[in-house]
Amino acid sequence: MPDIIQLLPDSIANQIAAGEVVQRPASAVKELMENSIDAGAHTIKLIIKDAGKALLQVVDDGIGMSETDARMSLERHATSKIRKAEDLFTLRTMGFRGEALASIAAVAQVEMKTRLADQELGTLLVVEGSEVKRQEPVACEKGTSIQVKNLFFNIPARRNFLKSNPIETRHIVDEFQRLALANPEISFMLIQGDELIYDLPAGKISARIINLFGKSYQQQLAPCQEETSFVKVTGYVGRPASAKKARGEQFLFVNRRFIRSNYLHHAVMNAFEGLLPESTFPFYVLFIELDPGHIDVNVHPTKTEIKFVDEQAVYAVVRSAVRQAIGSHNLTPSLDFDADVNLISKLNQASSKSNEVYFDERFSTALHRSNQENWEKLFETENQVLVNQDDEQSTVTTLHFESALNQPESKPEDKVLFQLHNRFIVKQVKSGMMFIDQQLAHERILFEKFLNQVRHKSGQSQQSLFPQTVNFSPADFAMVLEMQAEIEALGFRFDVFGKSSIVVVGIPANLSSGREKELFEGLMEQFKTNQTELALPLQESLVRALAKRASIRAGQTLVREEMQSLVDSLFTCGTPSFSPDGRPTFFIFELNKIENYFR
Repeated sequence: MPDIIQLLPDSIANQIAAGEVVQRPASAVKELMENSIDAGAHTIKLIIKDAGKALLQVVDDGIGMSETDARMSLERHATSKIRKAEDLFTLRTMGFRGEALASIAAVAQVEMKTRLADQELGTLLVVEGSEVKRQEPVACEKGTSIQVKNLFFNIPARRNFLKSNPIETRHIVDEFQRLALANPEISFMLIQGDELIYDLPAGKISARIINLFGKSYQQQLAPCQEETSFVKVTGYVGRPASAKKARGEQFLFVNRRFIRSNYLHHAVMNAFEGLLPESTFPFYVLFIELDPGHIDVNVHPTKTEIKFVDEQAVYAVVRSAVRQAIGSHNLTPSLDFDADVNLISKLNQASSKSNEVYFDERFSTALHRSNQENWEKLFETENQVLVNQDDEQSTVTTLHFESALNQPESKPEDKVLFQLHNRFIVKQVKSGMMFIDQQLAHERILFEKFLNQVRHKSGQSQQSLFPQTVNFSPADFAMVLEMQAEIEALGFRFDVFGKSSIVVVGIPANLSSGREKELFEGLMEQFKTNQTELALPLQESLVRALAKRASIRAGQTLVREEMQSLVDSLFTCGTPSFSPDGRPTFFIFELNKIENYFR
């Protein structure tokens, strides 16, 4: 039998390695910018076109490379960061594996220009699919400029898996923001097409946060600092009142490397316990510094997951630092007893009068007075017993509640329809009782309605009586413009107003007016959340986001007509049993199960 195991050619091996390192344009941006930071750059410029699919260019003023180093940098496992295995536990650089440039060059057309400060000429290298096409001297600025063109040009399947331009741009901006936050002493610039998105001068971390996320953050930041012999925590946390429903503005850095850690995120959320509105996330930028020997960063290709020698100690210090920041900067809610020095006595007086005024206040509205009259009728009629006597039997009949309220005849399944705890709609059905989650049911109704409008481009809009202005960060503003056609297909209408602002002049028909700003901001926040958690097409992600933010909330009181309309609309949907995110919208408590409780 002939031998069947053989070594793969370098070109194929590089493409396989690229699958781990370069998953999308944002991955290449991260690797190239980290190389610029390791090269000691003071200024880094990122240029993208077509969401990085057509062009990614990173220009820095770092130390540059010699001709030999430039050629070696494109080989696999070629690095200047480490020399032996022990160096992995003393790392102070972003890169160390020596795989990034080789992986990028394997799946793209790469042009590199680089020059050392003490040399007059630099080196030009042109590489396509790991094959060097040109190498020659060139006149260029000190530092390195790398252009990555037509990413995945030789792997069409991988290119087809890329998302829409707004989504890929969002991922690129996320990587840019993380590196810019971690290195405030470096000047960063982001250019998309011909538009300057960010121009961040070198400075303090507080100024970097404001330049990245807007001036509104200036009033909500509280400095955070805690230091022990093992670990040091610095950074900023936001006020609880400014917390957002979308997760995404939470940044953890360990030795300036951005990481994802649900464990340490829980430490921050634990410090905010009892202060945040329901289902919201606070803003924070926290820097954790400790001996590199106490962590291991070589556990994941993206290097965003690390292991700690003593993770519990880091958890405790992070929680303590955030709690101290919240307490020392008056971020916790407080009672203002200076407003009325007689507060306690007034409360006592109100308590003594509560029994006298309760019923007058409780039944102060017409609806409540009507309810009171109906209950009085009920108790009166309960005492009216009709005795019918004949030769065979004596029948005692008590007047029913329905007749006391003079309610018309209705079908048995329509007799019971009410709201439970302002969250669930309870309806009688032939097999028992149906419990409907009003929020999830409304999400399903709106989702199918909006999705049908987007697919048939039939979204209707209602003009706003009072147009509202919405301000965005430069990155989010660029994303809104990229998705303008899809957003307008939902029924929104807006005009550009200033550099990073829009004016909402119309919202989808049948949505309540006066909430234009809340709806639009909620749409974009939910869209970003969907993109980080789910892999969905652009249109469906937008529709899901709008359905979730425009639906009725748990706790909202509904009248009988509204409940009946919601039930009827739910069961005309194509998939009434589940919400868009897969949760059940209703369940039926069957009669035989109810009977079992009484046996």
